[in-house]
Amino acid sequence: MARLIYSGLFKYDSEGKISPDLATSYDLSDDKTTYTVHLRENVAWHDGEAFDASDVAFTINLLSDPSFKSPLRNNWQGIATSVLDSHTLQFKIDTPYAGFLSNLIFGILPKHLWNAITPDNFSLNPLNLKPIGTGPYKYDSVQKDSNGNVVAYKLVSNPNYFTGKPYISKMTFNFYVDEDTALSALNRKEIMGIGGLSSEKINDIKVQKSTAIYKLDLPRYFAVFFNQTKSVPVASDEVRQALSLATNRQEIIDKVLDGNGHSVYSPFLPGMIGYSPDTAQAEFNVDKANQLLDEKGWNKNGDGIREKNGTALKIHLITTDWGELTQTADILKSQWGKIGVQVNIDSLSISDVQENYIRPREYEALLFGQVVGADPDPYSFWHSSEKKDPGLNLSLFGDSISDKLIEDGRMQFDSGKRAQDYIDLQKIIATEIPAIFLYSPNYAYPVSKNVQGIELKNLISPSGRFSDANTWFIKTKRVRK
Repeated sequence: MARLIYSGLFKYDSEGKISPDLATSYDLSDDKTTYTVHLRENVAWHDGEAFDASDVAFTINLLSDPSFKSPLRNNWQGIATSVLDSHTLQFKIDTPYAGFLSNLIFGILPKHLWNAITPDNFSLNPLNLKPIGTGPYKYDSVQKDSNGNVVAYKLVSNPNYFTGKPYISKMTFNFYVDEDTALSALNRKEIMGIGGLSSEKINDIKVQKSTAIYKLDLPRYFAVFFNQTKSVPVASDEVRQALSLATNRQEIIDKVLDGNGHSVYSPFLPGMIGYSPDTAQAEFNVDKANQLLDEKGWNKNGDGIREKNGTALKIHLITTDWGELTQTADILKSQWGKIGVQVNIDSLSISDVQENYIRPREYEALLFGQVVGADPDPYSFWHSSEKKDPGLNLSLFGDSISDKLIEDGRMQFDSGKRAQDYIDLQKIIATEIPAIFLYSPNYAYPVSKNVQGIELKNLISPSGRFSDANTWFIKTKRVRK
């Protein structure tokens, strides 16, 4: 919804590619460290005030200020922002970074309204509920229940939107306590769409004839990440290799996602720079897995559990209590049990997993997901500097060789050379097996067929489904007067 209200310098279009939004163009210096961005002129905020470069600089200052605790703060460390004139900004970075333009995709705030708000009062300001932006839609009203919970939020079209007034005059967002309640409302035709329906719920749509179901790819994957410092078995190369051989990804996709997803074998997904089907594959062969463990001295005891030198092949698997992941964990337990592995599962709340397991890295194996974004830069997830919190290297992977491939790849503007760096990185990951990559689920987006003009092909984030909402229209028909 924020995407409808706020505009950014750039945005992801319906194909998931970066395109200008409030910016019109940019220039890049020969040394690839200075970006000069040119802004649209005659853009107005929803309250009629003029938008200019000072609003952009103000927003970036908020993002980079630790007092505001923005999740985007790390994107702006070591970057110097200058306002050259009212419609031109310059960004200087220390070293070339091929994915820098993705840093410029964020909602711009109006300086004239937020300038006097302190960090302590920022999250409580009424403008969070009644925002002012430059996007195609603007705030109209909000409805709350007796407990103060928002149940409906209404937007109306912005007649002064810089690419023209949207075709649909208003949009109302209803909020429900759970997915089943929202689905029931869709089946009663009380609403015209649901953002992100679980795969197993798609067949529960009773109005399928009048509903278009968009099944879109998101740059995300789910995997089992191994912490080799916490377990003797998972620190053994042959155990991780055997687990990989015993993992039937298609069974998980069919049973958990009802077929709505695709297998994943590396942190690089189809369509990304560096994705290679030749390097991003893993064999499924239970017999070979058993043979490997036999040869390496992991013998089965009377209970069918393998042991070696007094160490049982037991793995403690942590995941969240989200339905799809608990089902996946149960299937993995069954699959790995066929090669003599005992899997003990703990399904916990997301907050518990994050605070007590991920942050201190207190797990042997972690079934979790990662959203990688549009640019394939794997630094945050796989560089050795990110092994400790707040880093996201959940497998504690990396050495000087893999680090250099990651560092060179993010500075390489030649797509062919960048792809080769990432292919070489995938080969290392495939050999060391720091994680077992499982699947990437489709993003299911059911919308009434009365809504026309939706041209979505690829999403970078769920909010991207509104990237072309200003050109949507309600199905019409000719009538004779």
